[in-house]
This record gives sequence, structure tokens and C-alpha cells, in this order.
Amino acid sequence: MTLPQNRRDWLRTATMLSVAGISGSSAMAASDDRRGRWDDSITKGLDWLSRTQSSRGQWNTQVYPTAMASLAGTAMIASGSTTTQGPYAKELARASDFLISKARGNGLIGDPQTDSRYTYGHGFSMLFLSQILGEEGLLDRREELVDVLTKAAEFSGNAQTAAGGWGYVSAREGNDFDEGSTTITQVQGLRGCRNAGIPVSAKIIDSAKDYIYGCKNPDGGISYSSRQKGSSRPAITAAALAALYNAGDYDSEHVPEMLEYTKGQLHDISDGTRAFGHWHYTYLYYSQVVYRQGDELWKPFRDRLYDRIVSEQRPDGFWEGQIHPVYVTACNLIMMQLDRGYLPIYQR
Repeated sequence: MTLPQNRRDWLRTATMLSVAGISGSSAMAASDDRRGRWDDSITKGLDWLSRTQSSRGQWNTQVYPTAMASLAGTAMIASGSTTTQGPYAKELARASDFLISKARGNGLIGDPQTDSRYTYGHGFSMLFLSQILGEEGLLDRREELVDVLTKAAEFSGNAQTAAGGWGYVSAREGNDFDEGSTTITQVQGLRGCRNAGIPVSAKIIDSAKDYIYGCKNPDGGISYSSRQKGSSRPAITAAALAALYNAGDYDSEHVPEMLEYTKGQLHDISDGTRAFGHWHYTYLYYSQVVYRQGDELWKPFRDRLYDRIVSEQRPDGFWEGQIHPVYVTACNLIMMQLDRGYLPIYQR
């Protein structure tokens, strides 16, 4: 009596395993196809950035020239290229040359005469050049980068406001005004410098962390500015979390509340006003936050995010949106290459 039952059980198990094998193969094929679409989109986007870069190393935009060059270059580093190796080595070397040429005697990377919000470009330049420094093999170029970044970090320290944040310009030039988005740009840039061996005072970073915590509201969100508290901004909260992670602050009592706030506001990748009109800025930082949480949270979110980004790409390889196509394209490409792990500043 047991043999037929065992045979039925065996046949049932064999059938289930066969179906599971077919389903598993189908799932793997679908995953490979999706990854292939992502990779094709990334290549098209990087090639568009390559084609639109000028021979001087910049992208001919009317706004934020240093910020654009830095973000576009960062997207190329994220592909695995360096200034000497990889398909975008020439473009990275040119972008580095352009940004080094924008370094002023006081340490600012940028031009205050043509850029009324020069701290953005300064912060993104520090981030980009610090990542370049880590892979630079030429001694003369390394020394030049170290000099530029050392002065740049000093400039940031001197530009910090009394509250511990940064504004669109230095504290002295901006009446000590600060706001969240430029503060985060400085913190990430300074952390990139410090990771690359550039001296950065711990006091500057600690003051910036205190600034972020001082702008936190009861709901876990971060206000726009230390002078304008009370209204939480999901985008700035996500950016602040990313900067805190870069600064090694995972265990603060504030971090879990900030994380829950951003998950509740942003995890469904909506088009709502919660991004305050800056969707790509918001998800540039929120994707970094989710990636740090591990694959269980990251992979389902990544699939939805990347699929959406790919669906919005123009045939020539760029993306459109606020500020400029170079900005939007660079943001999207950085997001889509996070889990390639080539950028130390974004690694888990």
C-alpha cells in the first residue's frame, strides 16, 4: 500500500520541481532582459554626454557650468572609467582639466561672477575630483589635485555659516544664510575629500551634522533652512540622510525617524509635489539611501526606479527635465549605476 503512495508523492514532487525549474529559468531570462535594457540605456546616456562635451572639458550650458561638468564626470566614473582607462577616459581627463582650471586662489572651484549659486558647483567639484584622485596614477596630476582639493576644503570650512550649514554663496557674502540642499552638497564633497586623504576638520563635519539635526521636525523630516523651520522637505531629508551616511553617522537617534519619513514620502516613486518639483534631485539622493539599506529593500525599489528612468529616455540618449538635460541625464546615470559599485563615496 505504501509503494503507490510513494510513487504518487515522487511524481508530484518531480512535477513541482520541473515547473519550478521552468519558472526559475523564465524569471532569470526576464531578469537578464531587464538588465540588458538598463545597460543599453546607460550606454546611450553616457555616449550622449561624451558627444556633447566640448574640447575644453565642459558642457556648454548657460547655468551651473562647474556643477554640470562635475555631475556628468561623476556619471562617467560610475561606469568604471578613470582618467587613464576605460571608454570615457578622455572625457574624464578633460572634465578634470576644466574643473582644475576653475580653481581660484581662495580655494573656490567656480566663478562667482557668472554663477550666483556657486556653492553647488564647488561641492560637486570636490566630490568629483576626490573620486578622480583615488584612481590617479600620474604623480604630477595627483599633486595638482591634492593642492586644488586642499584649498577647496579650506574654502568650504570658511564658507560655513554660524549655524553649521551653507548657503548659495559663502556665509560672508550671503549674510550667514544657509539652506539644506547646498549644505548636503558641501558635506558629500568634503567627505569625498576626507576619504581621499585631504585634511578636513572634524569640527566642520560635526557642525554640519548638528545643523541637520537642528532642522529636524517632529515628523522626522528636515526643514528647508535653519531660518525657515516647520515645513519638512522630503527631498532635503533624503539628501541629508545620504550625507549622514557618507559621514559615517548610522546610529544617531535621529536617523531612524528620518528614514521612516523619507520611506513614507518617497518610496512609491510618485510624481506628487512631495519632491517639490525636483524629482531627479530627490531620487538621486533617495536612491543612495535605499541602496544603503541592503538588497531586500533596494532591489524591488531599484527595478521600479530604473524601469521608469529607461521609459523616459529620449532616442538620442538624453533625458529632459528641470535645469538642463545634462543635469537630468547625469543624475539618472548616477542612479542607474549605483550598484555597480565603482564610486567609493556611494558604496555600502
